[in-house]
This record gives sequence, structure tokens and C-alpha cells, in this order.
Amino acid sequence: MFRKLWMHLHFGGMHPPLDLYFNMNKIILIFILVVSIYSCKREDCNDAIISFNQPATFPPPVYTFQNNELTQSGFELGRKLFYDPILSKDNTISCGSCHQQVVAFAHGEHKLSHGIKGLLGTRNSPALFNIAWQNAFFWDGGSNSIEVQPVGPITNPVEMDETISNVISKLQSTSYYPSMFQNAFGKDTITSQLMLRALAQFMAAMVSADSKYDQYKNGTATFNSDELNGYQIFRQHCESCHKEPLFTDLSYRNNGLDIAFGRDAGRAQITLLPLDSGKFKVPSLRNIAVTSPYMHDGRFNSLSLVIDHYRTGIKQSTTLDSQLISGISLTAAEKLALLSFLNTLTDYTFINDKRFSEQ
Repeated sequence: MFRKLWMHLHFGGMHPPLDLYFNMNKIILIFILVVSIYSCKREDCNDAIISFNQPATFPPPVYTFQNNELTQSGFELGRKLFYDPILSKDNTISCGSCHQQVVAFAHGEHKLSHGIKGLLGTRNSPALFNIAWQNAFFWDGGSNSIEVQPVGPITNPVEMDETISNVISKLQSTSYYPSMFQNAFGKDTITSQLMLRALAQFMAAMVSADSKYDQYKNGTATFNSDELNGYQIFRQHCESCHKEPLFTDLSYRNNGLDIAFGRDAGRAQITLLPLDSGKFKVPSLRNIAVTSPYMHDGRFNSLSLVIDHYRTGIKQSTTLDSQLISGISLTAAEKLALLSFLNTLTDYTFINDKRFSEQ
């Protein structure tokens, strides 16, 4: 802008007075200094902006970081908090205890969540990935914000059994967290909002979109005959609930597990509506081959048993999803082909990505 003004004045036959010349150069110098100081400040704070990984085939995410800019220091703080047992009452359980990267941040081989003192929860720990596209959390949708969701497990008496105020006090008293919060948010006074925003940055950045299925869709891999047949079977029988590319429609459905729901009514515990009894969130099928056991209570140990449930195990109830009244008819060969396809949904890049590992 300044250069254009100078060129216009000089080559237009006009010679600027000396005071204008010096003032212009002074302005340019100040401008350069401001940019330099700002850049150095961001570098010193390790606050480089991180680009969110938006897969080309995915819809726009629900969580956009609009009021919580994704930065390197914020991400690293969130990762540190995610793996730190200081969030629990007795300092033994972290988020990463029940959400393990090797199994796509599910809880490998555990039917129910395990909390402090070996206490058991009532539901299976869901896998964590692509949650920036979710509009509600937990099996029953009990939280509608990624920035609020961690409060549930932190305060749950059979999970972390801690209070938010005590967590903040413990974080503030450490030798390292105040400086990490300073780097991430420009404040060394730790608040619950900043803690939850840091966790949101880390978890929302967990994008899984590089499975063999994804490579097949973008033309860099091919399916064998079993996988291709399984894909067609999936699209015929499963896609209405497990919609591509997220492999969930994020709805709540009764998939015929029980006749009555006295112990856990699912979505009805949130809405208090009888018509929601026995309904649970439709989970994503991405990484499904490594996230056993399955269902909200971990009752099935294998994908084979899951498919058998839909073939012959559907239990009739008043809120059963209408598409499952007659079950899903599959031959033994079709079942094997479907299993082959489901195995293509494992994203080994994601489950081995060191950015999401405990540092």
C-alpha cells in the first residue's frame, strides 16, 4: 500500500515533501516492527496454528473451533490432560485409561468402563474419533457439547469421581501446567473453561479417514472379491443406519437387544420419553474390527456375534426399530463377505499416529 502511494506521487510528476517521505518511512518501520514482534511472540509461546484435517469426502464438522482456535500449544496441553490421571480423585485414572489408541481409543477387551478403585461403570467405553462431526455425546446423547462432555467422566463416582474445582486446584499447584496454559491461552491462571477447551482441541483433532475403504474410495487401493461383495451387502442391509462416510447417522435406535429396559433405558433417561426406551446412539463402524467388545454394554465379544444378533437374535419390543422387525437375512457366505468389508474400515494410520500418543 505504501509503495503504491510512493510510486503514484513520484511518477505522477509530483515530488512529495520531505516530511511526508520521512513520515511514510516511519509508518512502514512501525508496521514491520509490529509484525515482527507479533510473530516472535507466537513463536515464543509455541502457538502455531494447526490446520484441521477436513477429509474431502466428509460433511462439514459440527465443531469448527470458532471460539477455540486449534493451536500447537493448545493441542499439546489437551493431550497432556487427556493422559494425566491427575483428573481423577485418587490420581490413578486418566481419559486414556479407558480410551486407548491401539484400539481406536476404545477400551480394549473391557465390557464396561473401569474407574478408580476398580469400580465398574454400566456402559462400554465408546471409541473416540471423528467426534468433531458429532452433535451429542455418550451412548444416550447426554451431552451436546464436546467442550462439556469431559465433565461427565471426571465427576462420575464410578469413573474418575473428582470435582472440577479440585481438578483445577491440582493443576494450578503443579510446576508445569500454569506455563502450558500460558502458552496455549495467554493466561497462567487455570480455569475449567480453558481446561475443557484444551481437551476439546485434542479430541476434535482425532480424525480417522485413511482406512483401506477410504483408499478404495479415492482410487489408491482396490477391494478383493470378498471385500467388494461385502461392501454391496453392507450398502443393502446396513447403510440406512451406518451412513457413509462417517458410518453412522448419529441417530438413536433400539436394535433389538432386549425386551425390557429396566436397568438401562438409554436415550429415555435423557428425554424421559417412553418412545425412546431402549434406544442408544448408532456407533460409527469405522475401526470396528479393533474396538471389541460391542454394544452399549459390551455384551458381544466378536463381530461374528454382532452379525448373528441381527440375523437371528432380534428381540421384539414396542420401540424396536422398524427396519429390524424381521431381522437381517444373510447367508453364511454373505456374513463372511460382510466381515471382510468391515475389516477394511480399520485406519492403521490413525491408531499408530504418534501425535495422539502419550508423550
